[in-house]
Amino acid sequence: MQVTLPEDLSVRLQQLSIQRRQSIEQIVADQLRMTLDDQLTQLPLAEQIELQALHYLSDDAVRVIAAEQMPKSFRQRMTQLMKRNSQATMTLEEREELTALVERGDQLMFRKAEAINLLRQRGYVVSIQDFAPAHA
Repeated sequence: MQVTLPEDLSVRLQQLSIQRRQSIEQIVADQLRMTLDDQLTQLPLAEQIELQALHYLSDDAVRVIAAEQMPKSFRQRMTQLMKRNSQATMTLEEREELTALVERGDQLMFRKAEAINLLRQRGYVVSIQDFAPAHA
């Protein structure tokens, strides 16, 4: 299959190819996969945009995101709130706080997963264990 692209897109693809050390075909395939990914489109728009933006970052920046961890104070607070929830002693404010912390954790998980996947697409051999938290 052959596709003709406008000159400005062709130039940009050539620049990305050099920057990422990938073929133009691989970059286009990755972008199409990302665009057509049904799971990604089920996320809120802000999260979709954030995950798509990862594809424009350098390998080093993507590695930093893949290694990102929830701050210890947040993990401790989440543990306290989950304990209170299991004991059915939560206030409405605590339930809202727990919901927000869980949502933040989910967003972090999506970012990390996308970053790891992106590193693999760029030719790195990585696993989730490479970026597992030290406290796990």
